[in-house]
Amino acid sequence: MYSVADNFQATESTVISNTATLQKYLQLDQKGSVIAEYVWIDASGGLRSKCKTLTEKPKSIDDLPEWNFDGSSTGQAPGDNSDVYLRPVAFFADPFRLGDNILVMAECWMADGKPNAYNFRHDAAVIMKAHESHVFWFGLEQEYTMLGADGWPYGWPKNGFPAPQGPYYCGVGTGKVMRRDIVESHYKACLYAGINISGTNAEVMPAQWEYQVGPCVGIELGDQLWMSRFILQRVAEDFGTKITFAPKPIPGDWNGAGLHTNVSTKEMRADGGMKHIEAAMEKLAERHKVHMEVYGEDNDQRMTGAHETASFDKFSWGVANRGASVRVNRACAEEGKGYFEDRRPASNADPYQVTGMIVETLCGKVKGADMAKKSTEVSMVEQEMVVPVPKTV
Repeated sequence: MYSVADNFQATESTVISNTATLQKYLQLDQKGSVIAEYVWIDASGGLRSKCKTLTEKPKSIDDLPEWNFDGSSTGQAPGDNSDVYLRPVAFFADPFRLGDNILVMAECWMADGKPNAYNFRHDAAVIMKAHESHVFWFGLEQEYTMLGADGWPYGWPKNGFPAPQGPYYCGVGTGKVMRRDIVESHYKACLYAGINISGTNAEVMPAQWEYQVGPCVGIELGDQLWMSRFILQRVAEDFGTKITFAPKPIPGDWNGAGLHTNVSTKEMRADGGMKHIEAAMEKLAERHKVHMEVYGEDNDQRMTGAHETASFDKFSWGVANRGASVRVNRACAEEGKGYFEDRRPASNADPYQVTGMIVETLCGKVKGADMAKKSTEVSMVEQEMVVPVPKTV
């Protein structure tokens, strides 16, 4: 007899990729051809991709051709003028297809030669080029939450909640951590791709994790962070698990998710650098509101002053203070040089906007680039990421 359990198993099996069968096809000889998967950011801050066959392995970014896609299908162009052009800016070894195959990070441009409205990388790159003498180093801490097929955090009781926060942060053991298999797979895939992933750990809320990318110089951080997000989503496909970057996926007494941004210039890293860090705090305080406008959707739900966050509306900073807008590491304060950590960006923030805005605030605006501009379009991706609170039974 065909039971409810059989039907459940059949439904679940359609979610998970049949990676074992896929392996025999991945091993086929490509006869010298190279698959280049072009990745770009859409109008909702989500990722899209399409694949192109190359006749030989590219040696540099200049060897990769410009391509295009239908922008009307991604919310990036009207239907009567829908061509959007993909200009490669970085490429990485493909951890899924292996061999000479690559993943390509691309910027979006319009037919009139102007950046697409959602191309925030362009302005960030202009600003960073103008101020490259300061040698900005960035390191971003990407938090995210894993969801089951039902949209509820993975491993949580159906229509209920797990035990309160406490044992989960950097935890070990069944019941304390969920889906370490995805975390390990993502970690190795990023290392294979050539992404400067520097670590990972389980976070305070169960089913929530963090990984760190950096230090990277200037615009490279945004390229690598975006590609690491793409790889995470692709890995999660194989395990039938959803990834959300929503900053407050579960309302109530649960930690939100951020994109803590570590920043250092050559002046801050030199002897006496603390005075440059203190000067940076004054500049960040002056433009707090402008920063918050580009630091992620629904960030006000996360930055309530509780759960290791500062107030959304007020700037603060302190040494070793995780409840401040910006934290200065105690070791840096004692040594008198180093870096600072901007704890305000939400987990769904665009790293190009975050890092570009910081450089603009600390070093000044540049003609032809403005990081303060922000699309007013409602993010469909983020709407889908809101997780409903279950009814008690």
